[in-house]
Amino acid sequence: MEIILPDDEQGPLYRVLYRHIRGLIQAGILENGTKLPSIRSLREQTTLSKTTIETAYHMLLEEGYIISRPRAGLFVIQAPSSSIAADSSREYSLVKQAPAHRHAGPLPVQKERVIDFSLLAVDGASFPIRAWKSVLHDALNINSSSIHQYGDPRGELGLRMHLSHYLKQSRGVNCLPEQIVIGSGLSYSIQILSKLLDGVTSIAVEQAGIAQVRTIFQQHNLQVTPIPMDHNELITQKLESKSIRAIYVTPTHRPIGNPLSYSIRQQLLHWASCKIGYIIEDDYDGEFRYTGKTIPSLQSLDQQGTVIYIGTFSKAFTPALRMNYMVLPIQLMNKLQSLEYALASPSRIDQWAMQLFMERGHWSRHIRRVRQIYRKKLAKLMFCIEKYLSSYVQVSNVSAGLHAEITVKTKASTAELIKLAAAEDVHVYAPQDLSSLEGSYPKLYIGFGGVTEAEIEQGIRLLAKAWSNPEVISG
Repeated sequence: MEIILPDDEQGPLYRVLYRHIRGLIQAGILENGTKLPSIRSLREQTTLSKTTIETAYHMLLEEGYIISRPRAGLFVIQAPSSSIAADSSREYSLVKQAPAHRHAGPLPVQKERVIDFSLLAVDGASFPIRAWKSVLHDALNINSSSIHQYGDPRGELGLRMHLSHYLKQSRGVNCLPEQIVIGSGLSYSIQILSKLLDGVTSIAVEQAGIAQVRTIFQQHNLQVTPIPMDHNELITQKLESKSIRAIYVTPTHRPIGNPLSYSIRQQLLHWASCKIGYIIEDDYDGEFRYTGKTIPSLQSLDQQGTVIYIGTFSKAFTPALRMNYMVLPIQLMNKLQSLEYALASPSRIDQWAMQLFMERGHWSRHIRRVRQIYRKKLAKLMFCIEKYLSSYVQVSNVSAGLHAEITVKTKASTAELIKLAAAEDVHVYAPQDLSSLEGSYPKLYIGFGGVTEAEIEQGIRLLAKAWSNPEVISG
């Protein structure tokens, strides 16, 4: 398969590639089951960098256009018959349709509006632009003598000090500022970990997890083993049967919605201690819990230094900042020094600004505000599902995060449901490991972070219309 990029497309190359492949999928030129070129093959075809191709493929994975199959590659899993458009304010803009392959016919006429229940989008209207402009301005003035200098590759110490205090207060994380490494995203953090964790050749991930994560691990030569993690199940027995010394989990907000139980957390900690292994805890939206008490991080329970904690500013603030952080166990700090050549923290100016943003109380106020916004959006989503879809749609436990998992009682497949929704200009998303759904009703993810309450109602109403055929809902 050959991919030829258009010459007249503007913007970063990874977005050009992403939009182009997405356009081919939407136009039906790349059909369901089509295998995409490997990263190496596409590099040879286009002369694009590995990072550019990886980023574009990750965006397609996260938006549900393709799926990663272990040791097989990346495959198209949906091909909506109509072109789509979306709000240009979103991180992954869908406004401009990518040109088709030069040998393809014209694309269908674009629709004016699509309701995208993206799992990646956040509430753009709540961004504190005035406060952020202020701290950016002050950060430049305060640090004017250092603008021309390289910073600490682990991140600015001032920001790390504020982060250590915030993480202790909000998530119970116990750490010194020196244990924090500021990075530019999950892929970067995993790249560093793949060098830090000598002797770790295999890693376990939750079976229903996000394909992007698996792909990143695989790109760093780690064998990925999916593990089902149901309540009250002895996870450690599954881990012991395999040569695994690390596991990646999202304990506060798992893909299926509910958090990891306390007993499973204790099992994992005991396993890591006995195995001399590591738990990578991704707390990507730990700020957003809507019912009950806030659940402390897994790292807060760790007495042996086996948990590597990862957090991000992308969900609570904006993905445009491209800034995350990692808290390393003390025993890995000496090894980190030998890897400073591989470290590359984000813009010093952005780090200085975020330090001031936290120092002046803007961060705490922003978190309180957006938590309330997302709580209202979730309530609206639950109300609309009950109103329009309750006869054949069940919502899993949604107590945290920015998406809900639904189960549709139907004979239709996951891909068919997605295609029917797309025909009504609504985007919903599938679990990336479809094999875990064999023999059960289809499951879908609905993100509510980047849509308004009005769009939530309109979108759910359109889903009811899309799935109203008796042949679809007769389960």
